[in-house]
Amino acid sequence: MRRGRGAHGHDSLSGFRTQRSEPAVPQGLLKSARKSGQLNLSSRGLYEVPQSVYRLNVDPPAEAQDAVSFGGSDRWWEQTDLTKLLLSSNQLTALSEELRLLPALTTLDLHDNKLQSLPRAIGELQDLRQLRLSHNQLSAVPLELFSLTLLSSLTLQHNLLESLPPELGLLTSLIQLDLSRNRLQELPCSLGDLRHLQKLNLEHNQLGSLPDSVGRLSSLRLLDCSGNQLTTLPPSLTQMVSLEQLFLQQNRLTLLPALPGDSLKELYLADNQISALGSEQLSALSVLSSLELRGNKVSILPEGALPSTLSRLDLSNNDISTLPPSLGLLSNLTVLLLEGNPLRGIRRELLTKGTMELLKYLRGRIKEEPQDASEKPSGMSLPSHSAVDMHNISALKLLRYSNKQAESVPDELFEAAAGHCITSVNFSKNQLSSAPSRLLDLASSLCEVDLGFNRLSCCGPELCGLLKLQHLDLRNNLLCDLPPELQNLTKLHSIILNFNRFRSFPAVLYELTNLETVLLGNNQVSSVDASRLQALVHLSTLDLSNNDLLHVPPELGLCSALRCLSLEGNPFRTPRAAIVAKGTDAVLEYLRSRIPS
Repeated sequence: MRRGRGAHGHDSLSGFRTQRSEPAVPQGLLKSARKSGQLNLSSRGLYEVPQSVYRLNVDPPAEAQDAVSFGGSDRWWEQTDLTKLLLSSNQLTALSEELRLLPALTTLDLHDNKLQSLPRAIGELQDLRQLRLSHNQLSAVPLELFSLTLLSSLTLQHNLLESLPPELGLLTSLIQLDLSRNRLQELPCSLGDLRHLQKLNLEHNQLGSLPDSVGRLSSLRLLDCSGNQLTTLPPSLTQMVSLEQLFLQQNRLTLLPALPGDSLKELYLADNQISALGSEQLSALSVLSSLELRGNKVSILPEGALPSTLSRLDLSNNDISTLPPSLGLLSNLTVLLLEGNPLRGIRRELLTKGTMELLKYLRGRIKEEPQDASEKPSGMSLPSHSAVDMHNISALKLLRYSNKQAESVPDELFEAAAGHCITSVNFSKNQLSSAPSRLLDLASSLCEVDLGFNRLSCCGPELCGLLKLQHLDLRNNLLCDLPPELQNLTKLHSIILNFNRFRSFPAVLYELTNLETVLLGNNQVSSVDASRLQALVHLSTLDLSNNDLLHVPPELGLCSALRCLSLEGNPFRTPRAAIVAKGTDAVLEYLRSRIPS
């Protein structure tokens, strides 16, 4: 007789052996799911999906064994089909083919698990609209998945995919497709069949080229190909009539590609090998507002080729030795980055004074053509003995009263500007304690205001009523807060608040969902609400350097639009300085890795 077994061969020690039983789901949770059609089992340490979940709408519930009641809350037979199943952040390695027992699912969230494969039964979920499979170990997906013709969002980032089948083009309802951080070396030509696709993320793969069919993606608004091995782009890219944002950082491009000129607003080309900028390609970008060329080999800027719509231009770490004077005519430009270039003929202190002063200097170098006496602007003199520059007002639509050390702006200046549709105002480097009330006279056309280097301690209705304002420069003032009424500036794209007295991130900025640039360096900010910051879906530049941040929230890594994040000079311990020095992408990736499962 063997040790541990009775006379009839039974295992007498079985009661002492540990067995992994089927994970239990609280009956109350299942009961609630039958009523609501939604079941959230995220972060429950599940190694497998319980059978009771698959059979939620098939088997009678436990309460069916009790006495039948006709009370409104006890009618167990009145069930709602499960439409939303959340299983993220568990330890799942596989799913059962019994997934087909949940045919009404419209949302299935499986991200952050250990899935190595998917069941073929997934193709029977014909009502599925959202499928989240990111952060798993998938090296392939079953062909049945591509029969889900109603699928609008498919996220597969952070997997092990090396290729995709031609059947990808059958997902004709897709609006969002995320294939980032896989091992893809090429894409099927059928990609061009996804005519409703609006957002395509291909960053950090091994792509050497894009299929020419990508030009057929007529609805695509965002294309992210950063961190690949692209050397060229297909000519068909010019046919993408809806493309607004194009990310091509960290590739192997040597020339500026032909691009869709009538729609592209943001172009990111940092860390490539571009040595020359074609005038023809640049001048065709008629609505471009942000151009990033950091870390290339550009040596010459074509004279007059940059579009007048540019508001942000990053040329840092190139080989530029001279700047064309015509750069000073870019009236919308508020951020110009030139660090790391061998510039000659421009004093270092001028570069540190900010974009507006540099542009003013460049404009001063433009040789004016001789004018007839009849065209010569008349000289208007203010009480302060400063002449009104009618050329700025009439030709550049610029109202300038800068570097006067004045406590107010003369009314005569506004009277001279009447009827000229002023788009830009520069009252920087004065002693203003408040914004001039007559700014509201220009509200119908004013897009840019520079009040930097003054003594403003608050923002009043003079600024909050400028509903067309896109760029606001308030650097080097005495501000410690911004009023809630500032949320009226729904078109605001950039705000500069460096060198003020802010102790926290201004709450009203979380409400300005069109913000692209927030510069808040050299203040005393001690915290930032990363969850609210995620609502700023267009925020690409955030400067929080030289503040009092003791903690950087990991959720900041989920701000997917961020391309430039400055955190230097804060007392936090993590991320370490070595990670911060690697740049924005490294910081964001580190922060995402710190998000609790």
